[in-house]
Amino acid sequence: MTQTASIGLLMILALLAANLPFVSNRLFAVLALKNPKNLAVRLAELVVWYFLVGGLGLYLEQRAGQNAPQGWEFYAITATLFLTFAFPGFTYRYLFKHRA
Repeated sequence: MTQTASIGLLMILALLAANLPFVSNRLFAVLALKNPKNLAVRLAELVVWYFLVGGLGLYLEQRAGQNAPQGWEFYAITATLFLTFAFPGFTYRYLFKHRA
């Protein structure tokens, strides 16, 4: 896989993973819950998805042979980008009126 393809794959996966907690009522899209998820559970799930996608990005970077050390600035920017990716799902879940 080329480096451009792995970056594109990672961005698409990040976009999907960031919206998954807000679109699905299941925990990690697998486990059914007795009660509906509240915002705190959705945000905790979002943090877990951030670390999973980040781990995949680290693996792809290591596989390409260019593992560069990162400071706190990198993680602040990627977390902000992940939250920006999550905005459509948040808007769908909490800002649109859903008919019963």
